[in-house]
Amino acid sequence: MHIHILGVGGTFMGGIAALAKELGHKVSGSDKNIYPPMSTQLKKLGINYFQNYDPKNFADDIDLYIVGNVMSRGHEVIEWLLNENLPYISGPEWLANYVLRDRWVIGVAGTHGKTTTTSMIAWILESAGLNPGYLVGGIPENFKLSARLGSSEYFVIESDEYDTAFFDKRAKFVHYRPKTLVISNLEFDHADIYKDLDEIIKQFTHLIRTVPSRGTIAINKEDHNISKVLSHGYWSNVETFSCSDSTSDWHAKYEMIGANSTFTILKNNQAIGTGSWSLMGEHNLENAVSAIAATNSIGVHPKDSIQALEEFLGVRRRLERKGIFKGVHIYDDFAHHPTAFKKTIQAIKPHVTEGKLICVVEFRSNTMRIGTHAGDLAQSLSLADKVYVLRGNVSWDIEKSLESIKSKMYIFDNVEEISNALTCNSEINDYILIMSNGDFGGLTRILSQNLKSREMEK
Repeated sequence: MHIHILGVGGTFMGGIAALAKELGHKVSGSDKNIYPPMSTQLKKLGINYFQNYDPKNFADDIDLYIVGNVMSRGHEVIEWLLNENLPYISGPEWLANYVLRDRWVIGVAGTHGKTTTTSMIAWILESAGLNPGYLVGGIPENFKLSARLGSSEYFVIESDEYDTAFFDKRAKFVHYRPKTLVISNLEFDHADIYKDLDEIIKQFTHLIRTVPSRGTIAINKEDHNISKVLSHGYWSNVETFSCSDSTSDWHAKYEMIGANSTFTILKNNQAIGTGSWSLMGEHNLENAVSAIAATNSIGVHPKDSIQALEEFLGVRRRLERKGIFKGVHIYDDFAHHPTAFKKTIQAIKPHVTEGKLICVVEFRSNTMRIGTHAGDLAQSLSLADKVYVLRGNVSWDIEKSLESIKSKMYIFDNVEEISNALTCNSEINDYILIMSNGDFGGLTRILSQNLKSREMEK
């Protein structure tokens, strides 16, 4: 079968492409803007794609179109698809019918941390010799691909609440029917889809209803919004995790924070084991303890999970270290929400012992562009020593919203201006943290090249 994927440049749809290819299908795709790491993955897999949606480029032998949720009614290619009466399906529905059926699905849901936690669970199962299938919204460094079928009954999937397709406005995760479910946290997001937090909570109540009574739901005990979800009813075993509340079923705490931090995992307040890793931040430890709880539910001993996590290499663009240039450290992160900004900054700040922490921010998501969380931004960025902001296409007053940090804020109209300012003003031992859920106009690559040139000149 020849499958063509509309929106193939997205991390989810790029993963669908990888799975379809592994199933033996001929796969092609199209998107408006395809950039690394997904463009790199598609090329690696030999998947042909177009940087546009022009039907004239499509082959005559396409049997099925998988439609990404980036596509909407009124889009030229969607109107063509419907008018020509061509066969189509959503990504989540295709996944449910052709990959997840008869698998033990481990779903990871929540506003933040899904990609990293999904990758951790997949790596724990891999280390246990279980050869899981997985689909992650990023590229796990331990695997180098965002998705694979695997050979065991287990399939780990990042499960988000964004809508499924232009013809199916349910959350994507209701298609997956997990037997083990992690809910890491819950905040208002996707303001282009949901009008308030209550609508998102409703979607999570639908997800809870798909978990069987023999299944397990691991939840963050400190998140009150998750408690609101459970108050609508649940029928499965529930276990709690936390990094702060020692009364939770699963508890994690750092013993030492440094280049290699040491942590302890406890079950019912009894220490199970200690591990060490180079990942930064309490949010990553929270991801880890939720992964341990999830894998324990299918029989992986927590000590084995801890050992696997010591070898976990992280995920590209999740607080990813890009290099050190003449003493300047560059990190890239997929943050797109004030809470994510804050947690990422809190994670990296203790490591900035001599220089400055310069945070570079692009407000790219639909929620951020319309200013839903504008009032929370100043506080979330307050720990940075300098804040560089790309003005971009936002509908709110950046200067007014960030007035309380105006003494350390610099606003730029384009990526070239930001890169030049960073190149000229960064000094040895500074940390530059780039945060965007897009490619930021290639800023990380441009800045790295500029700093390399500066290094060579000196």
